[in-house]
Amino acid sequence: MDNIYLIMVIALAVLAVADLVVGVSNDAVNFLNSAIGSKAISFRTIMIVASLGIAAGAVFSSGMMEVARKGIFNPGEFYFAEIMFIFMAVMITDILLLDFFNTLGMPTSTTVSIVFELLGAAVAMALIKIAADNGNFSDVVNYINTEKATDIIVGILLSVVVAFSIGAFVQWISRLLLSYDFEKKSKWAAALFGGVALSAITYFILMKGIKGTAYAKESFDLIGGVTIKDFLETKWISIVAVNFVVWSLLSYLLINFAKVNIYKLIIGVGTFALALAFAGNDLVNFIGVPIAAWQSYEAWSASGVAATEFSMDILSKKVPTPNLLLFIAGIIMVLTLWFSSKAKAVVKTSLDLASQGETKERFQPNFLSRSIVRFAIGVSNVTSSILPNSVNKKIEEQFTKPIISLPRDKVYEMPAFDMVRAAVNLMVAGILISIATSYKLPLSTTYVTFMVAMGTSLADRAWGAESAVYRVAGVLNVIGGWFGTALIAFVASGVVLTLISFGKGAAIAVLLFATILLLARNYISYNKKSKKIQEEDTLSRSESSSIQGVIEESANNISNVLKRTNKIYANSINGLAQQDLDLLRKNKKQGVKLSTEIDDMRDHIFYFIKNLDENSVAASSFYINALGYLTDIAQSLEYIGKVSHKHVNNNHKKLKYNQIKELKEIELKLEEIFNETQNAFKERSFEQIGVILNKKQELFDLVSERIQKQIARTRTEESSPKNTALYFSLLLETKDLMTATMNLLQQYYNEHDSSVLPATVEQPEEK
Repeated sequence: MDNIYLIMVIALAVLAVADLVVGVSNDAVNFLNSAIGSKAISFRTIMIVASLGIAAGAVFSSGMMEVARKGIFNPGEFYFAEIMFIFMAVMITDILLLDFFNTLGMPTSTTVSIVFELLGAAVAMALIKIAADNGNFSDVVNYINTEKATDIIVGILLSVVVAFSIGAFVQWISRLLLSYDFEKKSKWAAALFGGVALSAITYFILMKGIKGTAYAKESFDLIGGVTIKDFLETKWISIVAVNFVVWSLLSYLLINFAKVNIYKLIIGVGTFALALAFAGNDLVNFIGVPIAAWQSYEAWSASGVAATEFSMDILSKKVPTPNLLLFIAGIIMVLTLWFSSKAKAVVKTSLDLASQGETKERFQPNFLSRSIVRFAIGVSNVTSSILPNSVNKKIEEQFTKPIISLPRDKVYEMPAFDMVRAAVNLMVAGILISIATSYKLPLSTTYVTFMVAMGTSLADRAWGAESAVYRVAGVLNVIGGWFGTALIAFVASGVVLTLISFGKGAAIAVLLFATILLLARNYISYNKKSKKIQEEDTLSRSESSSIQGVIEESANNISNVLKRTNKIYANSINGLAQQDLDLLRKNKKQGVKLSTEIDDMRDHIFYFIKNLDENSVAASSFYINALGYLTDIAQSLEYIGKVSHKHVNNNHKKLKYNQIKELKEIELKLEEIFNETQNAFKERSFEQIGVILNKKQELFDLVSERIQKQIARTRTEESSPKNTALYFSLLLETKDLMTATMNLLQQYYNEHDSSVLPATVEQPEEK
C-alpha cells in the first residue's frame, strides 16, 4: 500500500509537466500581448526576450512555493495520506480546467484556479474528516486559512476594477500629451516618457526578481545595513526617483545620439519584465503542488509513521526548492512558449478586443454590454458639454488618428495598436504588480495585464461606435470566465477529492486515464478546428477594383458556396429520410456558419467601396448584387436546415416514402446543377454557365410538379399537418434557393458574354 504514494509522486511529476504546458499556453497573453500587438519588434526578438525573462523568473521563484504548502489550508490539520489526495485532486482538476480555457482561446487566471482548487479539495477533505468523526461541520474553518482566502478574493475583485481604471487614466493622459504623432514630438517629451516607463519597469524587475532570490535576505553597509528586500520595500520612493532621473537622461542621450526608438526599448524591457514576473509569480501554480507532495513524501518516508497518522506540520516550515527543478521547469515553459499554438489563440483573443482597427468581432453584444456602452456615451456627452469648446477641440486634435496609406495587399497587416499604448500597458501592469507585491497583496497577473489592456483600449478610443458593444461583450465574457473559473475549480476539485478519498488507488488510476483521454481528445479536436479554419471552403473578401477582378477573385467563393450548398441541402434530405438527429444538428450548424461568413463579407462592403478607383464604381454594383444572391442562398439553406432539425428533434411523424422519394429526385437534380456550376467557377469556364442556365426551367417545373402533387395528397390522403407544413416549406424554400442560384449565374454570365443571354430569371418571392 505504501508504494501507492511513491506512484502518486511520480504521477504528480508528470502532471506538473503537463500543467506547465497548458499553463504557459494560457498565461502567454500576459507578456506577449503588447509586443505582438504593436509590432514594434520582430516576433523572433519578442520570443527571445520573453524566453530570457521566463528563464530568469523561474530561477527566482523559490520563495513563492509556500502558497501551495500552507497559503490556503492549515497543513497541521491533515495527515500525509490526506494531503496526497488533496494534491492529486488539485493537479488533475487544474490541467483539465486550463486546457478547457485554452481550447476556447480564453485567457483565465492560473493563480485563481490553483487557489480555489486547493481550497475546494481542502474543504472536501475537511468535511469528510468531520463526518467520519461525527463532528460539527462548522469546524471546517479550523482546516482552512480563511484570512488568506478572503484576501485573495478581495484582491481579485479590486485588481479587475483598479487595473482597468488606472490603465484607462494613464493611457488618456499619455495620448493627450503625445498624440498619435508621438514620433514627431520633441525629444525631451519622449525622454521623459521613457524615464517614467523604464523606471517603473526597472523597479518592477527588482521587486519581482531580486525579492525571489536568496540574495534578498543579504544585508550590506551601503544600504544602511538592512536586507535588500527591506531596502526595496522601505526606500521605494528614493529608488524610483533615482531611476527616473537616470533613465530620463539615458533616454535623452539614446534618442539624440544613438537614434534609438525609445518606445521600442520600453516594449522590449517591459516584455522581459512581465515574462520574469509571470515565471516568478505563477510557476508555483504549476509545480508548487507536486514539489510540496515530493517534500511531504520525503518527510513521511523518513519518519516510519503510518501514512494515515503522520501529521503534516512539516509543511508549515519554510523549505527551499532545489534550483535544478526550477531550471527544468523554466526550460519546459520556454519550449511551450515557442511551440504552443493554443498560446497564440489566447493572445489573439486579447488582441482582437484591444485592436485599434477593424477585426472580425468574435463576441455577440448582449443587454449588459449595450447598457454599459449607452451609459459611457451619456457620460462622455455630459463631460463634453461641461468643458469649453476650445478644450474639446484640443482633445480631439490629440486623439485624431493619422491616415496611413498602405498598398492594398498590406491593409490587414497593420498593428493592433501603436507603441505608446503598448508601452503604457507594460508600464501600468508593472507598477500595479510591484505595488501589490510590496504590500503582500494577492494578485493575478492575468487579471491585471488583461484589464490594463482593456482600459487603455477604452481610453484610446479603440472601442468606437462600430465595435464598442462587441468589445465590451467580449470583456464581460472573459471576466465571467474568470469568476466561473473560481467556482468551477472549487466544485470540481472537491468532487475529484471525494472520488479519490473513497476510491483510493483505483479512483486515481481511472481519473488519470480519463485525464489523458480528455487532453488527447481536446488536442485532436483543436487541431481539426484549426485546420478547418484554413480550409479552401473558407470565404475570402474581395479586394479588386474592377469588375473583371471581382469576377476572378469571387469565383473561388462561388465555387465554395455551391459546394457547401450541395452538401448542406443533401444532408437535410438524408437526415430527414434516416431520422438522423445528429446529422441534422451538425448540418444546421453548417448552415449558420455559411450564413455568418457571408454576413462578414457584407460587413466589408464599406471598405471595399472606399478602396475602389474612381472609374471602377460598376464593380461595387456587381459585388453588392453577387453578395445579395449569396445571402439569399445562405438564408434558404439555414431555413431548410432549421426546419428539418426541428421536425425530427420534436419527434414528429416521418415524411412518407413518396415525399422522401420526390425530395431525393430534386436533390439529385440540384446536385447535378451544383456540381456543374462549381466546376465552371473553379475552372473559370464561364461559357458553361449558359448551358446550366438552359436547364433552369426543367428544375423549376420539377419543383412545381411536386408542389401540385402534395396539394392533391393533402386534399385526399394526408393526415399529418406537421408533415404537410414541413414538405411545403422545403419545396418553397428549394424554389427560392434555385431562384437565387440562377440569378447569381445569370449575373456572371451576362458579364462574361453579353451576346448570349438566356431569359432573365424571376426575382425570388418575399419570404
